[in-house]
Amino acid sequence: MTPRHRSLLPAGLTHANLTRRISDLVLHRPSPPGWWIALVICSLLTLMLLVTMSVLFSHGVGIFGLNIPVAWGLPIVNTIWWIGIAHAGTLISAVLLLTRQPWRASINRFAEAMAMFAIVCAGMYPLLHLGRPELFYYLLPYPDTMDLWPQWRSPLVWDFFAITMYLLFTALFLYMSLLPDLATLRDRATRRVGQYGYAILALGWRGSATHWARYEKATLILAALATPIVVTVTGIISLDLSVSIVPGYHFTIFPPYFVAGALFSGFSTVALLAVLLRSLFGLRDLVTDTHLDYLGRMMLFFGLIVAYAYTQEMFTAWYSGEDYYRHVYVDRWTGPYAPAWWSMIVCNVVLVQLLWFRRVRRHGPAMLCLALTSNLGMWLERFQIVFTSTHADYQPANWDVNWPTVWDWAAYLGSLGLFGLLLLLFVRLMPLISMHDMRALIARQREERDDG
Repeated sequence: MTPRHRSLLPAGLTHANLTRRISDLVLHRPSPPGWWIALVICSLLTLMLLVTMSVLFSHGVGIFGLNIPVAWGLPIVNTIWWIGIAHAGTLISAVLLLTRQPWRASINRFAEAMAMFAIVCAGMYPLLHLGRPELFYYLLPYPDTMDLWPQWRSPLVWDFFAITMYLLFTALFLYMSLLPDLATLRDRATRRVGQYGYAILALGWRGSATHWARYEKATLILAALATPIVVTVTGIISLDLSVSIVPGYHFTIFPPYFVAGALFSGFSTVALLAVLLRSLFGLRDLVTDTHLDYLGRMMLFFGLIVAYAYTQEMFTAWYSGEDYYRHVYVDRWTGPYAPAWWSMIVCNVVLVQLLWFRRVRRHGPAMLCLALTSNLGMWLERFQIVFTSTHADYQPANWDVNWPTVWDWAAYLGSLGLFGLLLLLFVRLMPLISMHDMRALIARQREERDDG
């Protein structure tokens, strides 16, 4: 193990110490005050989401800032944004596992949980945007009583398969990775509720050689499936836009462009959670500055791809010779939504260049700020794509300026609260850091030290 990899583990860390520290966070240690404050805030925001949903289902989607030609508003923006956040969790858990990267051990657990809860928030918005939740099955590809099949050439039908598949995959991958740790919590729990609860979830795990062999095989199979699933989901979502003839939507670069943007916002969210959770639970020696350094490099890499995609998108609009396509970008630069476009450039292109500096990547508060601005920039990217591409279409008579209403913002803030609430409950009921992955890393360090 190289000296850089040794910095991933604190000196003198043993299997027993690690197991006690992580399991005690769930079984014995009281929740820190910061956790309670965050829980109250997230609970209030979730309550606001429930109120918004009640008003929406009683009054209809007219409470959102939707009009013609901007028929897709903030719900679609938030759907794409949440799906993007979900992707980095899968990538960290799967691709880094296949490449045997040791730095994933400390962050893969809450990254997987982040992916699971983000896709839940993403899947909620199509139902809200539908306005008639009792007719949700219209989204499913099935023949109705009039023998009319859905339009299979429509990406909206593909979305059902993509989001459902990703939801099932993230749930299965997260649960699979939890199995050995659930058995540890079962054996260390002192209360009957914990003993029985974790025993049921552990599915009789005893740590035998057969169990570990099957676990490793199943994990590798899921990891191998993760990469095409990540690409497929975001690629299909981008096709909702790119297969249309609307200027600003009809770009063939959207599938790889959206994948890079999704991973950029996803890694930004992982960095954000890494800084907050290690401070909240006192895990700076397990989630180290080296982990932030690696996350910062991934943010920089995908941020540069996103910046390149911006230039190619503008070049394509100019090179096409289409007045409508050129007008879209002139409107984005100088029109009513110009502040959103220029803010996006500052967040996703300008500020990201700070990550070239190692000192910035290893500085917790700096990474926290850059993670927040990057997520803001990616949200603004989806906002300007959806709004500026449709508010001034081919017919000037239809031109209009559409701004989100208070209910749009209430639903968005409520989804943030729901995500935070689920994550806060998860870290109090399940191990925040993968104990079996960290024990494997300790064993690897010990073997390499003995060989050296």
